[in-house]
Amino acid sequence: MNLALWIVQVLLACLFLWAGGIKLVMPVEEMTKQVPMPGSFIRFIAVCEVLGALGLILPGLLRIRPGLTPLAAAGLVLIMIGATIVTLVIGAGAMVLMPLVTGLLAAFVAYGRWRLAPLRGTSH
Repeated sequence: MNLALWIVQVLLACLFLWAGGIKLVMPVEEMTKQVPMPGSFIRFIAVCEVLGALGLILPGLLRIRPGLTPLAAAGLVLIMIGATIVTLVIGAGAMVLMPLVTGLLAAFVAYGRWRLAPLRGTSH
């Protein structure tokens, strides 16, 4: 279970680093054409995605505050719930599967690192 969780954590971290990084460097005007939201909110989501990606990997890797990993995954679940709703609202059809599956994988990590295979390390 530990190996499966690490694989999913690394894949999700790569996805969220990429997605958040793109949103941070893309011009706001370009992003607001695709999604009808304020540019500052999209930037906020981008920062949350990047921080969540780091939270999936660094606590376990450094063995410092490993309890942050399930919290980071839970935060990413919330972001993916919002992304799923927005995708449904803008009528992107089958594209809704991407944020839905990503959210389910993040939920798997959150529960897995909280109950099934918690990371060990220092808690201070």
